[in-house]
Amino acid sequence: MTFKKLFHCVFPILFWLSLPAKSAVILQYHHVSETLPAVTSISANAFTEHLSYLQQHDFEVIPLNELLTALQAGQSLPDKTVAITFDDGYNNNYEQAAPILEKFNFPYTIFVNPKLIDEGKSYVMGWDKLRELAKKGALISNHSAQHDYLHKKYYDESDAQWQTRIKQDILSSQQRIKEEIGHDYKYLAYPYGEFNNKLQALIKEIGFIGIGQHSGALDANADFTRLPRFPASGFYSKLETLITKLNSRAFSIKELTYNDSVTNQNPPQISITFNMGDFHKSQLACYVSGVGQAELNWISNDTVVVNSSKKLSRGRSRFNCTAPSKKHKGSYYWFSQPWVIVK
Repeated sequence: MTFKKLFHCVFPILFWLSLPAKSAVILQYHHVSETLPAVTSISANAFTEHLSYLQQHDFEVIPLNELLTALQAGQSLPDKTVAITFDDGYNNNYEQAAPILEKFNFPYTIFVNPKLIDEGKSYVMGWDKLRELAKKGALISNHSAQHDYLHKKYYDESDAQWQTRIKQDILSSQQRIKEEIGHDYKYLAYPYGEFNNKLQALIKEIGFIGIGQHSGALDANADFTRLPRFPASGFYSKLETLITKLNSRAFSIKELTYNDSVTNQNPPQISITFNMGDFHKSQLACYVSGVGQAELNWISNDTVVVNSSKKLSRGRSRFNCTAPSKKHKGSYYWFSQPWVIVK
């Protein structure tokens, strides 16, 4: 069965373009450290450089809950709106990241794994440190109980059994955060950024917002079961490339059509139907992780089918699509489709 997501536009595109900004960017970090794995780390100096750029170039850094509430309500946001997030709640978030963020007076969110905290794992903050940061303004939210691959079923586990287990994982984690911190923001950052159709449906059923690790800006028309974030650590910590992402915009998309984000279709493909208006379709470019430029087939004036010319490696991959804005000079529209290729 083809999985479709509809993005409804209430007003004509020209009217949307005349309104104040409704798009935003969420940044994702893990470690602020020079001694831990480079792939998920950023040095304190580089992190400071990121925050300095935001401050010096008049970005509006706001709490994640304010950003998401405004977008869900269709409210206008200041142009260049950003939220800062961290995954996993590592000790270096307390020791390194928090003091730097406090100097800039920037709000931020930490997604935590309550079971790992309750087990006293040495590499994550305990509830005492998280409470201290929360009192200073940090939001504490849900990253599942112990960072499992939530979309995976156990051997011989039925769909109903999987659904019961994952619902219990998420809701019990939420309860622990509420008990220890007092926060009850129903946001789930998917572990490893992985999700499939069934997990998205479950997240929607229990009233949560699902947040991934695929890149892109977001707006009021976003699918709130798969919100994008721009990774800003490791290879992605270079400021010169991050600047383009910070100034990116969300494509106005009417419909996405694909089988599933977790798939054995290899190479996978996706069909995107845009609300055309602020970019030339000849300037749309899509790239495939580890492959290069994607194959684009415009099947109508507003719908493109994106394919890879080669099979993707097993595991996580992405299609990243961008196009320069006609109205906003130097700004790019950005959309990312995450894949997990399985046997």
